[in-house]
Amino acid sequence: MKTKSLLRKLLMIISISTVLLSCENPTAPKEDLGIISEKDSLNIKIQETRVTKLIYTLPSPIETAMILKKAGASYNEDFLNKIENADRYINHKLMALNLGIYCADLSYASLHEQNQTSIKYMGVSKKLADRLGIMNAIDKTMVKRLESNVNNRDSILHIITESFYNTNSYLTDNNRTHIAKMILAGGWIEGVYISSQLAKTSKNNTEIINRLVEQKLSLENLIDMLQTDSKTPTPEMLSLITEFKELDTLFDKVKINSTEIESIVNTKNKITTLAVKSEMKFKKEDFEKIITKVEKMRANIVG
Repeated sequence: MKTKSLLRKLLMIISISTVLLSCENPTAPKEDLGIISEKDSLNIKIQETRVTKLIYTLPSPIETAMILKKAGASYNEDFLNKIENADRYINHKLMALNLGIYCADLSYASLHEQNQTSIKYMGVSKKLADRLGIMNAIDKTMVKRLESNVNNRDSILHIITESFYNTNSYLTDNNRTHIAKMILAGGWIEGVYISSQLAKTSKNNTEIINRLVEQKLSLENLIDMLQTDSKTPTPEMLSLITEFKELDTLFDKVKINSTEIESIVNTKNKITTLAVKSEMKFKKEDFEKIITKVEKMRANIVG
């Protein structure tokens, strides 16, 4: 059960990164940071008579790739963590966090069909995985499969998703969930970081800002995950949790009000889909503080 739960959280964080990296509104003004309204989709899975905790669910990386195809998001390789930085990471915390960062970069490059870059970032991800002692989780043919499918984005995204699944499952099964959590945290911070840079450099950026401030919700889930089963957390985990809590305090300035518009019940699959209208209100200076904190956290990780 714990394995399945962590797997779901893994895909949630990965999907958050790819959703963040694939949204850019071609018409909204950059200065509009007051109230942003939109419709979201929430899925609630009903098992017997118990309703699970309501959380924002996001599309898989492959589904997000289809969203990106229509979104026209920009790509900037300068936002990625440089491959040569990998040699700097000499402890498990930095290796795990940066493995998550490189995986997010890999997803970003793949979504934008940067095929050769994708292969390089799969290579550096394998390098860190090897140093973490989790190479058994990664198919030895993974890079060859990427090279063979270099012109097929959907296949590349499928291979990446499979790699995430296998790595997380291996870590959980071998009682190394703390490593898995750090990988997730690194992936989350990189997704938000790249989005913040896109928000700063894009003229038409309201949709990116929209996606970014919504991470107030996912951040709370991330902190809960980092604290779960940590009766005696390591100093490394404690410092990581502290950093994310400080970021959460800044996100508290963002006010999100959601109103249910419509609900559709699928009795066969026991899934209720809610159409929700969300209003987000925040000040420009509060948004800038969030970006500054994210940049600082990311800089401390990548070195």
